[in-house]
Amino acid sequence: MAPSDPLFADYRALPGTFDEMFGPDGAPRPAFRLAAEALAARGRSAFAAAQALAERALMNSGVTFSVYSDDRGSEKIFPFCLVPRVISAQDWAHLERGLAQRVTALEAFLADCYGEQRIFREGTIPRDLVLGSKNFFPQLAGVKPPGGVRIHIAGIDLIRDPAGVFQVLEDNLRTPSGVSYVLENRLLSKRVLPEVLDRARVQQVDHYPARLGDALRSVSPVEPGATTAVVLTPGPFNSAYFEHSFLARTMGLELVQAADLYVERDRVFARTTRGPRPVHVVYRRTDELFLDPEVFRPDSLLGVRGILRAWARGNVTLANAPGNGVADDKAVYPFVPDIVRFYLSEEPILAQVPTWVCAREEDKRFVVEHLGELVVKAVDEAGGYGMLMGPQSSAEQREDFRRRIEAEPRKYIAQRRVELSTCPTWDGAASRVVPRRVDLRPYVVNSRSGPWVLPGGLTRVALREGSYVVNSSQGGGSKDTWVQKPEAA
Repeated sequence: MAPSDPLFADYRALPGTFDEMFGPDGAPRPAFRLAAEALAARGRSAFAAAQALAERALMNSGVTFSVYSDDRGSEKIFPFCLVPRVISAQDWAHLERGLAQRVTALEAFLADCYGEQRIFREGTIPRDLVLGSKNFFPQLAGVKPPGGVRIHIAGIDLIRDPAGVFQVLEDNLRTPSGVSYVLENRLLSKRVLPEVLDRARVQQVDHYPARLGDALRSVSPVEPGATTAVVLTPGPFNSAYFEHSFLARTMGLELVQAADLYVERDRVFARTTRGPRPVHVVYRRTDELFLDPEVFRPDSLLGVRGILRAWARGNVTLANAPGNGVADDKAVYPFVPDIVRFYLSEEPILAQVPTWVCAREEDKRFVVEHLGELVVKAVDEAGGYGMLMGPQSSAEQREDFRRRIEAEPRKYIAQRRVELSTCPTWDGAASRVVPRRVDLRPYVVNSRSGPWVLPGGLTRVALREGSYVVNSSQGGGSKDTWVQKPEAA
């Protein structure tokens, strides 16, 4: 029997956007019809109760993040919308190939940057642009990491344009966060929407910790069976501490802080109640500038003195490898298609957003003359900070950015604003489903045998009406991402 208050009864997509679940005619996209029907069968009142149950479960589980700039208190429950974002098997197959290709090429680029630097000699990418990045560390030149892997975990941010084409927005190759919310979101879906999950034929994500653990052991300097791996956290005051402890627990690894480790004879040891224990793999969630006071910041209390020496000697694996930030620098991003062609002799599978690099004089002139039309980003900022949304900006804000760009052009890039895709999202205040903009962060785990893409990812949603900002620190939330199984599966 159909509910008296259908969930999607008055749902309308935003004009000019690609809606993830509904087509231009207002009907569910064919691949998602069963999922949409199963969701709609609950009705609004039943769905409101399910959403409230999910939010209580998050609170009871302590699924949190921190916002240091909020005077009302830094610890927040991660906002979650129970209406899933569904991705068809066909779309996912395309993304999976493209993500694996991109990570493979960026891995080769990093090895070259800290090795022969062939790509600069052949003029494919400007040497000064890359070596001038604050994330390039010349002191790491010549280091070959154990297992030959630098990008052990990548988070590649994607958007979908009005034509329905996925585009890469940016790469995260240092300490990408958010995968714990992917796994927690799926647990909530299983608990609250089990029959909808079954009808939608969704691929599982709960094997991620096991795959990551296996990948880390595969690049150990000793045999996997003899490997001791740990998760290194800056501590409980870090914004992603929940994730650090979650991943350590689900991988069966010890969660350690800097004081728990020390280096002796260029080898890393953990202090235990039974005496020193050799450590072979460190999944670090500490920013590299604080990782080793012997090499980077001498005032760091979060690092382990000498751990870079142990890594350079091949006695410990650091995941992700230090120095990766040069490959996810926003000023390098425009050249990634050329990087793919250079190292793989292939055309890029994934599209990306056309970008002006203000370090180039011609690009800079265009940007400062068209600030009102563009989105300007600081190359060394994240989380939606250091950004000018030109179409929504004031004359004062544009003048401020013009001065910044003229003073330090290398620090800025610009793009046209891409209209993000929308997804049905529960609005608790109005007790109805509304369209809200979303992006997607899939996770790629890389090992000796190559990259593996988790069939899902973190869908972030701009919960505020009209907003393009999906970051949790600025009012965004998340959704469970349902990747459908291929028809033959």
